[in-house]
Amino acid sequence: MKILVAGATGVIGRSLLPILIREGHEVFGMTRNEASKNAISGMGASPLVADALDRQSVIDALREARPEIVIHQLTSLSNYSLEDNARIRTLGTRNLVDASQAAGVRRMIAQSISWTYEPGHHPATEEVPLDLEAPQPRKTTVDGVLALEQAAAEMPEYVILRYGLLYGPGTWYDRNGLMAGKVRRKELKATEGVTSFLHVEDAARAAVAALEWPNGPVNVVDDEPAPGTEWLPLYAAAIGAPEPDIQEGSNRGERGAANAKARKDYGWEPLYPTWREGFLASLPS
Repeated sequence: MKILVAGATGVIGRSLLPILIREGHEVFGMTRNEASKNAISGMGASPLVADALDRQSVIDALREARPEIVIHQLTSLSNYSLEDNARIRTLGTRNLVDASQAAGVRRMIAQSISWTYEPGHHPATEEVPLDLEAPQPRKTTVDGVLALEQAAAEMPEYVILRYGLLYGPGTWYDRNGLMAGKVRRKELKATEGVTSFLHVEDAARAAVAALEWPNGPVNVVDDEPAPGTEWLPLYAAAIGAPEPDIQEGSNRGERGAANAKARKDYGWEPLYPTWREGFLASLPS
């Protein structure tokens, strides 16, 4: 098929493009940076330069490519800004959906997240509502996710991938990533808050599998939601950081997510079923 990947040089896009090419698809990689064109070409895809926040440039890119499917992997993570990422989810998705509809795209696969569900005591299934009553600053993230998912659902066919917290090469949890630095400086406490993780390679493989999945949202997370008191000490040890301090309590909505739909209904099989083996494999000493 002819597929356009928006956010082609992000941490997921860099894993995703080669898989799509190997499977025989004609792939276009959309990036806002001219400097990224060679990297996209080097992966075997055709580069398209367009700023997701510039409506006309996205329309022009989609009109040029005329893809059958758009895979939305747009994020804004470099500055650790909730507002910037919410703007990409809101305005960037709006522009991408409008341009896709104008170009006759039939299907969109969109990156969302799995930690915006309303509070609860068990890992959330896809039927649990989003946390629409969240206070700030969480409200900014929830509102961005809601806008993204509502816009993507306007497409004739759509799959919303509610990813777990990404780790692996190029992520904040890489050996030299932003969170690794915080852990080394003992700025991150091990709390009772529960997180669902996902290796970046499994995120890319799920986006490919979603080419055939039914409409709707699906949690793409590993098999073991875990409190910080379990995962953070193991992560710290894997990167050679000091043992983290323990702190009681958790933040709103830190409940993890359940992957039964992806695993049992759709047959998705992650390369790294839990963060335990995933951390060890992706954080070599």
